[in-house]
Amino acid sequence: MTTASVSTKGAQPVSGKPLIVTGVGKSYGDTAILAHLDLRVEPGEVVTIVGPSGVGKTTLLRCLTGLAPITAGSVRLGDTPVDQPLAEIAVVFQDYRASLLTWMKVRENVAFPLQGLGVGRTERRRRAEEALATVGLTDVARKHPWQLSGGMQQRVAIARALAYNAPVLLMDEPFGSLDAQTRFDLEDLVLRLRRELGMTIVLVTHDIDEAVYLGDRVVVLGGRPATVMDTIEVGLGAERDQIGTKAEPRFAELRGRILSEIRNSRD
Repeated sequence: MTTASVSTKGAQPVSGKPLIVTGVGKSYGDTAILAHLDLRVEPGEVVTIVGPSGVGKTTLLRCLTGLAPITAGSVRLGDTPVDQPLAEIAVVFQDYRASLLTWMKVRENVAFPLQGLGVGRTERRRRAEEALATVGLTDVARKHPWQLSGGMQQRVAIARALAYNAPVLLMDEPFGSLDAQTRFDLEDLVLRLRRELGMTIVLVTHDIDEAVYLGDRVVVLGGRPATVMDTIEVGLGAERDQIGTKAEPRFAELRGRILSEIRNSRD
């Protein structure tokens, strides 16, 4: 799959609102999943979240979206509490096949959620077409999702999130089920979205290389219940590529540090 260029037509300004997590706890019955968790994501920043399997990464992301009520603490976008889904926050999940409606064509899939925001038909179509152009899928707008590869389907899911014109994008292991080359292409797409559209991005992943490659900062979760064990400034610069960046000594250093922390958190 070739890497698509990103259109900035219709791009929204960077949000001036940080995403602020203060003392967050989340329990299911008597089982505490998250406790005393603090996190701040600045406007236009990419923050990646890693941790051992089952530590609560997806639970945290659902709390950040307002889809899961928190047990303690607060989540705010600027001064606005995130206690329900907000139009300023878009979400991309790992299971793109379940999120796309197979009987609808691609453009309709992208436009469909905008109905719930009260967006008119003409504007829905315009925003869907611009979002598809942004992820390089203008030529498949009239196809059905089942006619596309897995990577293209995930691009459709990303386009649907972009159509919201939301300044904040939350992603839950969005590339985990894709082959390596497709995954690399979509990682580079995420970096372009931040660079050219100015989006704030929080991405949960189990892949340490992906976390370092994409992140301005990497947040390491650990413990039971989970909290922030470490927050690491990546410092690899804004311009990155799959070969050169991953060959840098700094990349290897960060990868080793994070792997060690995750392993130690299991002890």
